[in-house]
Formats: sequence, structure tokens, C-alpha cells
Amino acid sequence: MATTSVPTDFSPAAQRRIDPAKYTALADFIDEINKPDNRESLVKTYGDQGITGFLQMTGATKAAGTNDEVQWWEETRLHPQQPFNYSAGDVDATASTFTATLPAGTNRSLRNNDVVLFNGNVRAFVTGVPTTADATGAATCTVNVLDGDVGASATATATDNFSIIGNLFAQGSDQNDAYLESQVNKKTNGYMIVKEVFKVTGSQATNIGWVNLGGGDYRWYVKGEADTRKRFKDKREMMMLLGQASGNAFATGIDGSEGYFAALEATGAGNGGIVFDTGTAGENASFDSLSEIDSIIKELDKQGANPEYAMYLNTQCSLNVDDMIAQGVNTATAGLTAGVASQFGAFNNDKDLAVQLGFKSFSRGGYTFHKHSWKLLNEPTLLNNSGFAGVMIPMSTVVDPKSGDRNPSLEMNFKSAGGYSRDMEHFITGSILGANTDTQDFAQFNYRSEVCLVTRAANRHVLLTQTPA
Repeated sequence: MATTSVPTDFSPAAQRRIDPAKYTALADFIDEINKPDNRESLVKTYGDQGITGFLQMTGATKAAGTNDEVQWWEETRLHPQQPFNYSAGDVDATASTFTATLPAGTNRSLRNNDVVLFNGNVRAFVTGVPTTADATGAATCTVNVLDGDVGASATATATDNFSIIGNLFAQGSDQNDAYLESQVNKKTNGYMIVKEVFKVTGSQATNIGWVNLGGGDYRWYVKGEADTRKRFKDKREMMMLLGQASGNAFATGIDGSEGYFAALEATGAGNGGIVFDTGTAGENASFDSLSEIDSIIKELDKQGANPEYAMYLNTQCSLNVDDMIAQGVNTATAGLTAGVASQFGAFNNDKDLAVQLGFKSFSRGGYTFHKHSWKLLNEPTLLNNSGFAGVMIPMSTVVDPKSGDRNPSLEMNFKSAGGYSRDMEHFITGSILGANTDTQDFAQFNYRSEVCLVTRAANRHVLLTQTPA
């Protein structure tokens, strides 16, 4: 039944309105029926708040998966070092021969007749390496210094590594008594399931509001559903960036998945990336001098890095790099060294395209860095003032100039089989807006994704960290 609202203390008896205190003016009626002076455009108070797109911008490929985890294989170094121990008290600076212990638990790469380099520039000839014992068990060998002098600093440590630089054999001798098997690191990462929902009743779905949501649509639930979709995409990407495998299921069937940052933070042989501390967050953050860039370049050289990198930085780091580039740099060459031009292979060798996408490029030490501000690290409700200041990612479109290999640095994987994909599922349940799965008067928008991220050759990636202010 419809209801009618009337002014307070008003009655049909006109003679009762003689008292001025009970009189209702015509303006009172008009104020109630006037249309508000409404501005229908929705103000983007915080700009475009979406942070999705980092993985696509860095050239991450997408691939379908058909198991609960992804596995991939990475080469070990072609020339492995051999760890060894020795008793410092048994070796003096002028010793020409000593006994070294090859510890258990490491693959043995040392063989008889090998020539090794250790303790800086000491070269030695190795004999007595067991050939029948377990190749990962503890063993001893004899080290014969070629020039007869171990070196004074040899007594300062009991742990070192042999760099195997070659071998020596006598005339008429047989071939090596052992051979080296190629080693490989097996990497795995499990999938993670990310979900989200939004719900609206039939009544709310037919209400018209004051705000134009675009295209003349004033139904407010449309805004809620669009924000839920964007929020879901953001969280899906952040889980691939910030996810971390728990190592043990803290809830049934939930083990987590290693995200990009965790892959770079990993420790142990063959794991992790280059982690560089930029200092305390805020204006006191460092990463503002060529010496710091140079220290990273030296580490990249050790890892056989690609020549082209994308730098995604928070605002302070980005400003510091801008200041660094501006200090006496000939910007016409787009390089930190006059006359050294930047590479733009990641942008089809088109500098204008790089600029259009928001990258500022410079060269140093044979590397080209494309700098970009990373909105995620500046978002005050997310990673602003977190322990992360930025990343430096090898561009996946770069081809190794010697081998011609082309491998993506990052790969987004989603479960898929038989035409069914769990990359980005969106379905509606309920009884309105075309849904017919329920008798209740509502529609529920469902989002689901089963994904994981593969970080290849993490040793070539750089994670910039900071101490929260």
C-alpha cells in the first residue's frame, strides 16, 4: 500500500492554522519536491586505482598447466667449484703439499690430475681423489702447490673452494679416471586458487541512483560489480608477485605458491636473485649514485645476465635515479656514458614506443635499463612503505647474442584441459539477471582463478629492498 508524507502538524481544518507557530508555508512544500542540483559524474578521488598489468608489461608469457604443480629445469654452472675443508694448523705459508677434505653432501667435481685455483692466486695439482667411493660422501685428497708456496693467508680459514682451471698428464698416460656428469636444478611451484564474489538482490538491481557510471547507466550495483572484478584481478596478480609457499599445509589442501618476490628472496645454492638494500624508505632512501648501479652491474656480470632490463621502482627510487641520470649526463645519447646509445630491443627498437609506455631508458656498463614507476609500490593501502622498493627484470624479448636462446623470464601458468580453462573464470548464480541456478531473489557474481608464476633464472633478477620508515 502506498503511503503519503504530509508536513508535520498539518490538518484539513483550515481554521486551526491561524496560529502562526503552526503555519506551514508554500516554500516548505517546494523544498521537499525540488530536484537536487546533482552532479552525476563519479569523481576518481584516487585516480585509476587498478594496479594490474605489471606481468604483461614485462613480457610474461601465459601457458596452460595440467597438474597441481609446474616443474622446470635450470642449468647449473658449466664450471662448478669444489668446496673443501682443511685444518689451518696443518698448513703454513710455505707448505707445498697439504691434505684437503671434500665434505659430504656436495656433488664431487674434483678429479685426479686437476689443476685448481684457490686462496686468491694459488695454483695446485690434485692427487689422491677416491674414484670408487660415493661421489657425494666425504673424501680426502692431496693438494700439491705448483710453485711450492700456499700463501700466508691460507692459515686464516679452514673452508674454501677450488676453481678447477684444467688438468695435467704425463707423457704416455691414460685418460682421466672419472668423468663429470651434467647437473641440473629441478624447480617446482604449486598452483594457487584465488576467488572472489559480489552479490546483489533483484530490488537493488532495478534501483536507479544519482551517479552516472558510464554510458548512461545509473544502477549502483554495476559499480560494485566492476570494482569487485578489478579488485579480484589485482589480488590475483599480487598473489603471483607476493605469494609464498608455506612448506606445510596450514589448512587442508592449502600449501601456498611461490611468488616473484619470494623466488628472488630464496637462499641456498642455485636459488634466489640479487638482493640490493636501498636503505630506509622515504627521502633518505639511497640508490642514487652510479656506484650503486655499478655494484649491481658487477653482480649481473657474474650471473651471465641479459643486456636489457626493466626497472620497476617506487616513487622515491625512481626520483633518485632521475637525479642520478641528471648529474652531468648527456641525455641526448639516452645513456649514462656519453656516446653510448641505449638498446630498445624490448620495444622493437623504437625509443618512442618506450616513452609512450612510460619508460625512461639509460645505458651503463653494456646494459640498458628501462625505468618505470610501479604503482603497486606507491599504493598507501598496499605496498607503500613496505620492505620492497623495486625490481629489475631481464626483458624476455632479448635474444642471447651467442646461443640465440629466447626464454621468457616470467611465465604465468593457469590450469586448463579439454577446452576448460581456469585462467579467469566468471559465472553468475542466483535467479535474476539471466541466472537460473537458485530460487532466492539475488544474483551472485563469482570469480575464480587457478594460477602460478614461474620465475626462470632468478639469479638474473634484482630485488630492491628497503627498511620501512
